[in-house]
Amino acid sequence: MIPVSLLVCVMAAWCAVYLADTLLRSSATHRISYESWLASRGLMLSPFHVRWQTTMFNRLFAYCARINPHALYLWFNSGLVFGIIAMLGSVVLLIKTLQQTLAQMTTDNPRIGGQQALQVVVPGVNLPTSQLAYFFIALLLSGVIHELGHAVAALREQVRVNEFSMFVFVLYPGQQLRIFCAGVWHNFVLCIAALAFLFLLPVFLFPMYSTGAGALVTEVVQGSAADGPRGLSVGDIVTKLEDCPVRGVEDWSSCLSHLSHTPQTGYCVAVASLQPSWAHGRPFKRLDGTIDCCSNNSLTDLCFSYIKPQGKNSQEREVYACMPVRKIVTGTRVCRTDDDCAAHSHASSVCVTPSLENQTRFIRVTHPPNTHMLFVGYPPHLQYAVSLTNFVPRFGFLHLDLPVFLETFCKYVVSLSGALAVVNSVPCFALDGQWMLNALLEATLVTVVTDRQKRELIGFFLLLAGSTLLAANVALGLWMVTAR
Repeated sequence: MIPVSLLVCVMAAWCAVYLADTLLRSSATHRISYESWLASRGLMLSPFHVRWQTTMFNRLFAYCARINPHALYLWFNSGLVFGIIAMLGSVVLLIKTLQQTLAQMTTDNPRIGGQQALQVVVPGVNLPTSQLAYFFIALLLSGVIHELGHAVAALREQVRVNEFSMFVFVLYPGQQLRIFCAGVWHNFVLCIAALAFLFLLPVFLFPMYSTGAGALVTEVVQGSAADGPRGLSVGDIVTKLEDCPVRGVEDWSSCLSHLSHTPQTGYCVAVASLQPSWAHGRPFKRLDGTIDCCSNNSLTDLCFSYIKPQGKNSQEREVYACMPVRKIVTGTRVCRTDDDCAAHSHASSVCVTPSLENQTRFIRVTHPPNTHMLFVGYPPHLQYAVSLTNFVPRFGFLHLDLPVFLETFCKYVVSLSGALAVVNSVPCFALDGQWMLNALLEATLVTVVTDRQKRELIGFFLLLAGSTLLAANVALGLWMVTAR
């Protein structure tokens, strides 16, 4: 959740700003000068709302609107086509998202929620407070590009643009569609550009950072399973999880998923190294039915099971032994059966397997040149205990977090700009979709439905349906995020 101290600071800052604004506006001495100062800077203040208007970009917009008119014509026509497709696609996507939300409300399966393309974002709940800066900067960039698209399209259609506010006079429906679709079109283009930059990031950073050699640790959660003298440290490069090679963050996640869904691996140990004293403890059952044999609460010992070799006339039997875990697993091969050990060793060996609770795994984490980190627990806990990156600095003076910053920011731009393109395309009151739908109906139904009032009535009911669909998604999505 959002820290209480942060909420208090934000509320106090807003109250202080609004109080100062109220006092200055009510002051007979400073009122005129204060309002002139606000007007000269294009500022408007209201409770929890600051609005800034400027004309400094007008020349830039006008210049962009004059660049290669034929190319701009094709560009905004492409945006018109995309806008119409996006308006239909957004409705389909919202219907599918609503179905998934309703299905998630009636089941406890967390995978259904993870499959949703659109999700309501609540800071401190499903948006980490540590990433709020990424969120707001990406949102600001997406909003500016959105309005830039409207402004350039409007100027190209000879529509006056005044301080980021657009005044639309009498235009043909096709001209209106180009202007109204320009915002979502530019959000889509920004989303694709950020996605391409994210995909090509290894190429751009190749002179400074290498990839494919392992996953670099950039953060270790204090007190987690990966913390400690023999745990992971910032700057370590993880190359293996058991016998699963790790070449990057994706391999790290896939290896953990594989290890959590497969039986516990064993380790080849020479029979001659097994000490009889290790098997003196009496095995006992845990509450879940699994077997334990270490009753000394040692942090260095672990219960292992293996098939004890017997003579020709004796039957093999399973033995449980409390063994020093690091001594047993250091430098040994993984195995499933004794046959796996016999295939790689001339000496007589057995496959010893950790006897653990259900869903718990023993995992060796290889991060040379250090000794293995030994993990016992639920594999997803290890995944959330560290932050990793694919990029390893080639030089010591390079910062570990630069690629992480670029990756995270691009992901937020992709998510938010794409979401703005989808949401603004919905035929909903007060969104771009309202004007896109009205212009589309005027362009297509004018010969079919000649009565203007009937066309407006059709548009009203379509907008009402789209608004209801969007409101249902937001309300149920917000309830799902905050209630669970």
